[in-house]
Parts: sequence; structure tokens; C-alpha cells
Amino acid sequence: MTTIATSLRSDLTTMAHPPQAANGLAIVRLTIGAMLVWVFFENLGKGLYTPAGYAGLINYYIKASHSPAAWKEVMGLAANHAAMAAPMQAMTEVSLGILLVIGLLTRPAAFVAFLYLGSLWISEWGTSWIWELLVPVLASLGLAIGRAGRRWGADAWLSQRWPSSPWW
Repeated sequence: MTTIATSLRSDLTTMAHPPQAANGLAIVRLTIGAMLVWVFFENLGKGLYTPAGYAGLINYYIKASHSPAAWKEVMGLAANHAAMAAPMQAMTEVSLGILLVIGLLTRPAAFVAFLYLGSLWISEWGTSWIWELLVPVLASLGLAIGRAGRRWGADAWLSQRWPSSPWW
């Protein structure tokens, strides 16, 4: 068999059998999305989206974490404006979670999740196990790069209609 025929056969096999990596990314996407939705309801039940609950948690991180001083200033600003910051964090968590679970606008949602979870990771330095948030942070980056919504998600349908869009 010639190299051209072998290459063509390989291309046809790839098209007939979807890459397993796409299925793996979809599983990671569903897991990160479910984690964000779960954390939203867990924090809601703990009262952490109330101004007092939110400010209390942020002030704990300011005192106990090993975050850089500049980041602690940012956290202090959030704690001082907890009436606005708490609902914003709640909406961020639940919105990113839902978008990732349904696979809609996966690339931007995963990138925002990467930034958001990264900010939480920095905020919690020294107060929890270092890998607790680092793994979801890096998994979110992988989802953004890997176009994880193109399998088992709304982005799969959108990418058929508009295949060149960078959003999915």
C-alpha cells in the first residue's frame, strides 16, 4: 500500500471513529461544570453569598493565607464591597457551571473558569491542600484549548453551523 493510500485510509478511519480525546475532554468539562454548580449550592447553604458571610470568609483568607500582599489588597476591596461582590461570585460560579455542563460557549466559559479558579487558588494559598484547586484550574485551561464543547454539548451543534467560530 502506498503512503498516500495509507494516509487516506487513516483519515477515513479518524472520521468514522471520533477521537477518544474529545470524549475525555467532555468528561472533564462535565466534571468541572458540576463542581462549580455543586460549590454554588454548598456556599449558598452556608450563607457565604450574604454580605456578612462573604466578608467573613474573605477576611479569613486575608489573615490566614500566604497570598501576595497586592492580592490581599484586592481581596480586602472585595470584602469591603461584599454586598456587590458576593452576588457576583455566586452568579459567576453558577453561570460557569451551567455553561460547562451544557457545553455552551465552552471555550470562553472554560477560560473564565481558569481565571476565576486561579484567583481562588491564589486567595487560598497556605489554607488548604495546594492541589485542591490547582487541578481544576489547569483542567479548565485544557478545556479552553481543547474545544471541549464540541462533544456532548450545545457547541457541537453550533460548530456544525458555524465551524470557523473561535467561540466553540
